[in-house]
Formats: sequence, structure tokens, C-alpha cells
Amino acid sequence: MANAAKLEAVEGTTEEREPEASPAPRARPSRAKKVLPSLVAAFALVGGGVYLYGHGKETTDDAFVEAHVANVATRIQGQAVHVLVKDNQEVKEGDVLVELDDRDAKARLATAQADLASARANLAAVEAQLALTDRTVDANLRQAKGGISQASAMTGTSKAGIDQAKAAVAAAESRRSLAQVEKERSEKLYAEGAIGKAELDAHVASFDQAAAAVEQAEAQLASAQEGLTSAAGTIETAQGRLVAAQAGPQQLDVARAQVGVAKARVDQAQAALDQAELNVEYTKVKAPMHGVVSRRTVEPGQMVDPSRPLLSLTNLDDVWVVANFKEDQLESMHAGQSARVRIDTFGRRDFAAHLDSLAGGTGSRFALLPPDNASGNFTKVVQRVPVLVRLDGKPDVVLRPGMSAYVTIFTGK
Repeated sequence: MANAAKLEAVEGTTEEREPEASPAPRARPSRAKKVLPSLVAAFALVGGGVYLYGHGKETTDDAFVEAHVANVATRIQGQAVHVLVKDNQEVKEGDVLVELDDRDAKARLATAQADLASARANLAAVEAQLALTDRTVDANLRQAKGGISQASAMTGTSKAGIDQAKAAVAAAESRRSLAQVEKERSEKLYAEGAIGKAELDAHVASFDQAAAAVEQAEAQLASAQEGLTSAAGTIETAQGRLVAAQAGPQQLDVARAQVGVAKARVDQAQAALDQAELNVEYTKVKAPMHGVVSRRTVEPGQMVDPSRPLLSLTNLDDVWVVANFKEDQLESMHAGQSARVRIDTFGRRDFAAHLDSLAGGTGSRFALLPPDNASGNFTKVVQRVPVLVRLDGKPDVVLRPGMSAYVTIFTGK
């Protein structure tokens, strides 16, 4: 009862009391105004971090490992008889990779050796002929000149002999005339009995001797005239010999030319022999460098020729990285700048390197079908320029051509 009275008293009091005015609520700050400064600060922090992280360097993941790859082909056509290597085998420079059938090459080598021996023998013969001609030309010229002098002297002697013979004929005819007069006088005196038979016979004999002397002198004259004719022929012969001897220098030129032709044939035969020896050597296809065998296509019994590679050799001792940077990344790049290379094969391991050189054009410019922007609709595409990056020192791992890489160039700007 007491509690009920208290409750009624309270309710009465409450109803009679006027309500008090409640204070106006305070305006709460919006959520956006609270988050915006935080976002701005976060973006500024991230942007600054990105700027600081990317400042002074250029990066690309369009990079790969490169090395020297040699396509090995035979130098001559032939049949492969032995293939001494297999794929992925490591070989050294000079190792024999493939052996060809060498029987044809050896036969051609023997022919070339015989041709060279023949050419050398011919050269020796024409050189001997040149030496003989050189020695005889001067002697023949002197002999020809001497023959002309001798023939001229014979002509003079013959003319003098003719004159002498004519004089002898005249003297003999004079003695014969005198002997005839004496004979006729003796005959007349003998007929008159003034002289004896013996004296007449003596005068007759003198006449006969004088007549014989005339005939002898005439014969000598005829002989002297024949001698003159012979001397004239000798002069013509000597002159012909002189003309032939005077052609000696031309004969020497001809002999020297023959020697030159023979020497050229020797050189030609020697070149053919050298080529034949090379062809025999080419029957053994050797490794041009140290490397690993790849893409072997040759098999024993296969016909091969220089137009088709037999296999490829990859030199893993000298490797580098080709990074294709966008053209707008090249402004601050130059040779010698330090770089960092990360090979995908080896995870997050970094290799120290440096920028070696930049290509002379973009990759598309040296493509099989370079773009022609003057034809068709033009769409500008950011081009990439190959950049050669060399590792600092030889890596302790094997890098193979074609491995993907991530390259960073420290430009300092």
C-alpha cells in the first residue's frame, strides 16, 4: 500500500511538471571527410614510393638470353658415312663431327698431283730452251756476220782470180801465137833444107805446148768465173743467215713467253692440287668452335651438300642478354651504364651487368616484312629497340639462348 501511494504521488508530480526543453544535438563530421585525408596521404605515400623506386632506372621483361649459334654445313657435296656426334653433346673446336666418303676426292687429288708434275716438267723444258736460245742468239749473229765477210772476201778473191786467169789466157795466147810463127818459119826452113828435122819437131812441140797452155788458162778462167758465181751464192746464204740471226731477240721473246705460259700452267696445276687437298680435308666436317650440338639432321648414308646445314653448335661460354626497351625509355640510356639481370630460370637471383650497346634501329625495321607507314591506314605503335646487355664476369650457372630475363638499366635520371 505504501509503495502504491508513492507511485501515485510520483505520477502526479510528473503530470503536473512541465517538460524541460532538451538541448540541440551536435553535428557529427561526415565519414568522407574523415577518410579523404587518409586516402590522400596513402596515395601520396604510394606515389612517392613508386617514384623513388622507379626513379633513375628503366626496366623491361621483354628480354632473353642470346649466344653464338653456328649452323654447320659441309663444304663439298658427298655422302655421309659416319656421324660421330648426337644431339646435346658437347664438342670442342676441331672435333670431327661427320665423315664423308673421300674416295672421289682422293682420286681427284691424284689427278691434280700428276697434272702438277707434268706442268713442272714442261716448265723445265721451256726454261732449258730459253737458256739455249739465249746462248746461241749472239753466236748465230756473229757467225752470220762472219759468213757475210767471208763470202765478200771470196767474191773479191774470185774476181782477182778471174783477172789473173784472163791475164794468163792472154799470155798463153801470145806464147801460142809466137810458137805458131816459129813453127811456120821452121816448116818453111825445113822445106828449104835450112834446118834439120829435129829443130822442126822442137818448134812444133813448142807450138803444141803453147796451145795447151792457152786451153789451161781458159779453163782456169772458167773456174775463176764459177768461183765468183759460187761466192755470190755464198753471200746470199750468209745474208739469209744474218737475217735469221737478227731475229734472235724475237726468238728470245717467244721463248720467254713460252716460259711464262708454262709457269702459269704450273700455278694453275698447283692451285688445282691445293683445292683437291682441301676437298680431301673437307670430307671431315669439323666443329668451328666449342659448343653443344643441337638440331642434328644428318644421318649415315645421307647425301649432303653445302646448301643444307647438318647441325647447329651453340657456344655457351659467351652469352649475353638482348633487352627490347620501348623507344620512350631510351632517352637517358648509353653504353657503359650498370644493369641488373634476373633470369626466370633461376628465380629471383640477380646478375650484375652493364649496357654494352644499342641497336641501330627498332626491331620492326629489321623484320622480314618491315612496316610501310606511307601505305594504308596509319596506327602509331610504340616501337622497341634491342639493347645488348653484357654480364659482369662469367656466371656460375649455365645460361642458354632463349631463356627469358628481366632487365633493369640504371640511368641515374
